[in-house]
Amino acid sequence: MTEQRTVDFWFDPVCPYTWITSRWMVEVTRVRPVTVRWRVMSLSVLNEHRDDNPEGEWGDYMWAPVRVCAAVEERFGGRALGDLFTAMGTRFHLQGDWGNLAGALADAGLPEEMANAAESSAYDEAIRSSHAQALALAGDDIGTPVVSVTGPGGERVGFFGPVVSPAPAGEKAGQLWDGLLLVAAVPGFYEIKRTRVEEPRFDLAD
Repeated sequence: MTEQRTVDFWFDPVCPYTWITSRWMVEVTRVRPVTVRWRVMSLSVLNEHRDDNPEGEWGDYMWAPVRVCAAVEERFGGRALGDLFTAMGTRFHLQGDWGNLAGALADAGLPEEMANAAESSAYDEAIRSSHAQALALAGDDIGTPVVSVTGPGGERVGFFGPVVSPAPAGEKAGQLWDGLLLVAAVPGFYEIKRTRVEEPRFDLAD
């Protein structure tokens, strides 16, 4: 019997490549015995000490969606967080409906008034704590998403990525997952990378 595994998936909902990778992760749960724990991290936190913010002036706005995510996780739990991430990604990246937090909450079956958390710093400590957990596993010279699995010795192993566009579907999604588990089992494995040459694609690959 194949071992049931749990993967921690840290995301900032504004990142298009993170959204694509998350759809791969959802595909993986359909073809492998895998459960996802959705976790928040923040590109705003990641870039706040840089002299030049790679996200530009828009970076200050990026606090809003992740604050709402943190508020929902605290009040309703991880499953609701995953539902909200799906709703946000659909509106932000597929429909181009940027910033409609109340609409995303309604799509996820959550109270629209939770959108008020966007303007509050009450959840910033929780965001920073969750973000720090991702960096503790994957290092600080990374981006979003961070994926963490259990290594052969029972330790948690974290990686930035995979960055993939478009997301593979079905058994191809499972094969990429199998490959991730293989590299996670190699203690000295750190990085594979090549330059992205296309804009993000949100359809699933054949």
